[in-house]
Amino acid sequence: MLSVALFAQDSQLGYTDTPLIPGQNWKVHDSSRPHPAKIAARPVLSAPPADADVLFDGKDLSKWRMKSRSGETAPANWKVQDGYVEIVSPKGMRWNLITQAAYGDCQLHLEWLIPASETGKGQAGGNSGVELMSRYEIQVLESHENKTYADGQAASLYGQWPPMVNASSPKGQWNSYDIFFEAPRFDGEKLVKPGYVSVVHNGVLVHHRREILGPAAHRRNAPYKAHAAEEPLSLQDHGHPVRYRNIWIRRL
Repeated sequence: MLSVALFAQDSQLGYTDTPLIPGQNWKVHDSSRPHPAKIAARPVLSAPPADADVLFDGKDLSKWRMKSRSGETAPANWKVQDGYVEIVSPKGMRWNLITQAAYGDCQLHLEWLIPASETGKGQAGGNSGVELMSRYEIQVLESHENKTYADGQAASLYGQWPPMVNASSPKGQWNSYDIFFEAPRFDGEKLVKPGYVSVVHNGVLVHHRREILGPAAHRRNAPYKAHAAEEPLSLQDHGHPVRYRNIWIRRL
């Protein structure tokens, strides 16, 4: 979750001058926050059930469009080949891939890969993200060997909660996410129920109905802002050639 300017200034291992995360003893991107233990795991290659909306079957991006940071939209043009889609936005540009349809409570499956050629460090280590309702982010990053702040590693709720364990696959190998999401509820502009999410990374539960504290943000706490009951799913363009495949979703 970085603008181009902030990306250039990002600290590889975290910060000491950010605010406390609400309800926690850690600051946002706290450099002293312990990292989850690394465990060996394997991705779950899951076929979509009969009632799923198949968002990407390896063939085309007809269920998607592009959206820029400034809100412009355009036809989806990330590269599709060999059954996967790869982020290929022009250098210096950031165009997220967002669904044509909107979703609220859902079960989501997808698989992602950081290319073996990735050499970046910290948040430059193959960065992307799965943005539920285009705002609540599950981080995508090379975290098998690459080190960064704990609440910004792969499978973290970005800037809020690290995963319980680090189940990341090495570069050049696929990872899977199975995400179970309860959307927040609003009464007018008032939040009446926060969002909750459970995440299974490579077959391992890493978040169990974890409370979402607000939209993802870099170096700060972002408050909830009222929005529709259903919003598009977004895959974040962070300027790295991250690959995705086998994406399907079920409304709950």
